Amino acid sequence: MPTTAIRLQLKPGQKVTLQPVSWQGFEEIMTDLGERRSSRIAYANGIMEIMTPLPEHERAKISLADWVKTLLRIQKRRWEPLGSTTFKREDMAAGIEPDECFYIQNYKAVIGKERLDLTVDPPPDLAIETDLTSKTELAAYEALRVPEVWIYERGNLKINVLQGNSYVESQDSPTFPNIAVVEIIPEFMQRVREVGVSQALEEFEIFMGEIIKK
Repeated sequence: MPTTAIRLQLKPGQKVTLQPVSWQGFEEIMTDLGERRSSRIAYANGIMEIMTPLPEHERAKISLADWVKTLLRIQKRRWEPLGSTTFKREDMAAGIEPDECFYIQNYKAVIGKERLDLTVDPPPDLAIETDLTSKTELAAYEALRVPEVWIYERGNLKINVLQGNSYVESQDSPTFPNIAVVEIIPEFMQRVREVGVSQALEEFEIFMGEIIKK
């Protein structure tokens, strides 16, 4: 039976919610939307959300990703960034496209891979969202068992750590223990607004370098 192609013209900041959506329906919609698009998706509990980020969210996610990369480099750790890769599992009936994500502890598992199968491959160690506004997105992360999700919005950072089958908000990041991430990132993001990304990162690198030496 022929299906009707999805033709969505979402303005920045808009979101469409579709429900109920079966796994087959989710896959068909993803095919219709294609890979070259500005929108992102979240799917869990039979609910599919299609959203288009605002420009300020794009700037925020890039800045946060640069912060993470800089800190990992200072700590001399390896990582693989996978950006807004589509992560999905049919057996969990869930799918998500993070703003940014990183493989750190499990970076070796994804080196050189163009397609991931989460029934075999691990989920990203850290996902970043700059404006997570729905339970569907967090439910998708829980189903896919992403260990740590950062949510940055309105100048604050929330760290969600997976414990059992659900997230618990934490003041500490398992990925960066002994670093006051929830305090440093808002200060860094404020500095980005004042002097721009490159200078803020340069100042941050000097600051963190001194801390790590101690």
